[in-house]
Amino acid sequence: MVEFLWAPFVACLLLTAIHVYLGLHVLARGVIFVDLALAQVAALGVTIAFLAGHPIQSEAAYWYALVFTLGGAGLFAVSRTRRTPVPQEAVIGIVYAVSAAAAVLVVDRAPQGGEHIRQILVGSILTVTPAEVGTLALLYAPIGVLHWLVRRPLLDISLDPDGAGARRAVRAWDLVFYASFGVVVTSSVRLAGVLLVFAYLVVPATAAAALVRSARARLLAGWAFGVLVSVGGLTASWTWDLPTGATVVVAFGVLVACVGSALAARAGARATRARGVGALRGGAIALCALVGLAGLSLALAPRMDHWWLDWLEASLPATQTLFLSADERDMRRDAVDDVRRAVAELERVRAMQREAQWGTRPVTEEMQERMRQYLAGRAEILAGDRLILKTLQTRARARQRWWLGVPLAIVGAGGALVLARRWPAISRGTCRNPARSSDPAARPGPCA
Repeated sequence: MVEFLWAPFVACLLLTAIHVYLGLHVLARGVIFVDLALAQVAALGVTIAFLAGHPIQSEAAYWYALVFTLGGAGLFAVSRTRRTPVPQEAVIGIVYAVSAAAAVLVVDRAPQGGEHIRQILVGSILTVTPAEVGTLALLYAPIGVLHWLVRRPLLDISLDPDGAGARRAVRAWDLVFYASFGVVVTSSVRLAGVLLVFAYLVVPATAAAALVRSARARLLAGWAFGVLVSVGGLTASWTWDLPTGATVVVAFGVLVACVGSALAARAGARATRARGVGALRGGAIALCALVGLAGLSLALAPRMDHWWLDWLEASLPATQTLFLSADERDMRRDAVDDVRRAVAELERVRAMQREAQWGTRPVTEEMQERMRQYLAGRAEILAGDRLILKTLQTRARARQRWWLGVPLAIVGAGGALVLARRWPAISRGTCRNPARSSDPAARPGPCA
């Protein structure tokens, strides 16, 4: 695994190093989608080069993309003003929409246009070579040095645009920022795709900004988040044989969800310490309402997907057969055994396919075709067994609607109503007792 993933991992580290820093500027300036817009402009340049007969990874395609991106960077630098009826974010959105639509029109005239769009969106970072990683490092290093040397005026413009200086000087520094930003985006999109580049730019900086306040702390935290997600995304992609770029982007989404959950838990704990049990009112009512809605949905539409019930049955296997007859239990047991054997066999053959793809197992073309046909046949048999399990689950859901759905709906709705009606009394009970205070101002009155 390490032998094949070290080059993509180093590429992810390079993306983290430069994009997290640029992302801090993007967040401070409030131009969240500038990276997505410039990436789409670069993708438009690559698309036009592709239509002109140049391969996507060729030098000609890179220069097409760079010229288009620098043009967009110049437009963004000119459009940034302190007071204007048209905010810069509107200009960025227009550039993105027009570039995306133009790319679709151009791709419509190119052969294999759908595959081209997919590659632009998710990139091909898994197949990056050490030479490409070295080229990327040589390109990012002078840009990083440049930003270090001019960090003070750029930070002043990002953090305090009104006090940054003369309008002409601000535009000059903006041109430096957006031009270097465009060079980075052009090179990154060529390697990693639009979505992954946007994720590396915005997500680590956003998570860091939610946790710490100083610019240095945000930069360090963003780098740490980028490294953590890179390791997790690449490992998940290798383990479950998933598209690498899309897997890393989803891993960034998981990071945001974890940070948001941690912040919500911290805020709840602080509110509980400050206001007592009264701070839990909203959460308690929401939980009861959620239980009621889950039960109501099961009672009204038992055939729809009920993820909470699927999770409950997976956590407590005994509940999977609780609402089935004896014959249905036997049928389900046989189907589960068949599915388990089929999944193990499919995984074994797919592992052989991956080894052949990476060159670690010599396999002839005839053998590869046999494996493909075997996988197709086994997949059809597995689909039939899973259909049996789904049918049995549907029968169980039809019985659960009365035994689980209706009681949960009643309990959830009743709990929410009781909490909403009794809460004023509970809140008054948490107020300060005036009888214990010698302060005349502490007499009975409304609770704060």
